[in-house]
Amino acid sequence: QVQLVESGGGLVQAGGSLRLSCTASGSIISINTMGWYRQSPGKQRALAAEITKSGTTNYADSVKGRFSISRDNAKNTVYLQMNDLKPEDTAVYYCTAAGIVYNYGGGTYIRDDWGQGTQVTVSS
Repeated sequence: QVQLVESGGGLVQAGGSLRLSCTASGSIISINTMGWYRQSPGKQRALAAEITKSGTTNYADSVKGRFSISRDNAKNTVYLQMNDLKPEDTAVYYCTAAGIVYNYGGGTYIRDDWGQGTQVTVSS
């Protein structure tokens, strides 16, 4: 049906950069909002950044000025450019897509979905 596949996580030193990508596959007609949540050990999953289909963005205060989210609607792909990374950015980053309109088995459906998560580790 629909699947979100993430890439781009890894290990980086403090002050470094990483770029995460997430592509939604399937017979997708449109996606309303795409974004990234993150979860550190012992903490709840929390929003890092999100972007609507029209390009309106929303960032957590802790990443403003350092992270930049963008998307390619034609490719159903969302990106998260992370600069000036800090050890406290270490987390599993999850891609999310809300309001996925897709075709399946002769019908049209709408759903939300999550990626499997990608680890980002920032060393001090």
